[in-house]
Amino acid sequence: VQLQASGGGLVQAGGSLRLSCAASGRTFRNLAVGWFRQAPGKEREFVAGISWNGGRTFHSDSVTGRFTISRDNAKNTVYLQMNYLKSEDTAVYYCAADFWRGGYSLNRDYEYWGQGTLVTVSS
Repeated sequence: VQLQASGGGLVQAGGSLRLSCAASGRTFRNLAVGWFRQAPGKEREFVAGISWNGGRTFHSDSVTGRFTISRDNAKNTVYLQMNYLKSEDTAVYYCAADFWRGGYSLNRDYEYWGQGTLVTVSS
């Protein structure tokens, strides 16, 4: 499985962006997917996760109410809609995927990772 994250860019605080994670391979529709982010000088952290069929979603406390993860298996794509962006959301955002291993929020829950897309929020 190969993942390609896109949609990052420069946005003002309070604005919105939608990230996309496009995947190759027919098994993608069977995989759980997560979004993570890494800010400069910080460890990579969990942002949101979604089950293979979209029936379960999870968001970190820092983005709950502002970000929404969703997926379209017909398009082999997972989205992260980000609203009310803050300067502290500035980071490289990565998508990751794997067969569900019992969790969504840890790096070790995923084997396949995309290359990352940079989100910069100006205050």
